[in-house]
Amino acid sequence: MQKVHEAYVQLAERIAARLGGPRVRALHLPPPSAGKDAEFCALELEDGAIGLSYIRLAGTEAALRERYGTSDLHGVEAAALAQDFAAADPVARTLGMAAVNALSQSLFTHAGWQPSASGDPLGAIDPQPGEHIGMIGLFAPLVPAILNAGARLTVLELKPELVREEGALRVTLDPAALRDCGKVLSTCTVLLNDTLDEVLAGCRHARYFVLVGPTAGCVPDPLFERGVHALGGRRVVDRERFLDAFRSGGKWGPHAAKYVLAREDYPGVEALLARL
Repeated sequence: MQKVHEAYVQLAERIAARLGGPRVRALHLPPPSAGKDAEFCALELEDGAIGLSYIRLAGTEAALRERYGTSDLHGVEAAALAQDFAAADPVARTLGMAAVNALSQSLFTHAGWQPSASGDPLGAIDPQPGEHIGMIGLFAPLVPAILNAGARLTVLELKPELVREEGALRVTLDPAALRDCGKVLSTCTVLLNDTLDEVLAGCRHARYFVLVGPTAGCVPDPLFERGVHALGGRRVVDRERFLDAFRSGGKWGPHAAKYVLAREDYPGVEALLARL
């Protein structure tokens, strides 16, 4: 099967062509000193569509700010940036993901289709008593909801300092610990660090696998083809207030609606392209 990044580059080129070659209005970066809400960059297209991408993978944020902190990307073709989603350079890949997400959000708008709003931060994973839930990347705010449901939670992390076992919670560095998880919740950084296929292979017994987070703004077709069941993303619904909060380092969540894209509710990229 084609690599997921290559699939997304091709899709982005097709979407951009059908949309008439949209260009970038601006790249927005949060203040360097801001907290958790400043973990992303926001790429805005001229039609107002916004795509987010995570910037705090090791070494990415400083290099991104050095390279693009004062750079004007206005007028650059979104498809040209999206091509870098398949690049080895982490900064280029970060912007490439933002471009793929922005083009996807633009497609949703121009096709007259919107994902159904959902306030569920767990991506419809619906933990039940006695279930073994897997989590890839520690989403600390989501842990209580899973444990309070009576489920057991195993978290796969990259940071040794987070490893611990506390009751029904286990945080580990060992991917094999996810083998018997029935449901798995994963951060979208597995697309940025090119570990999606490895993660899916390690969770092949899971009956439900969902990618969640603000960077899950892409069309889901290549992910569904690889066994992902749902995508829990964000869609900016109030551009001006979002950008005011984002650029000041404030909380922008209230201006971006959460949604869950499941296979059975999604018309498919071909159907969306046909609507244009």
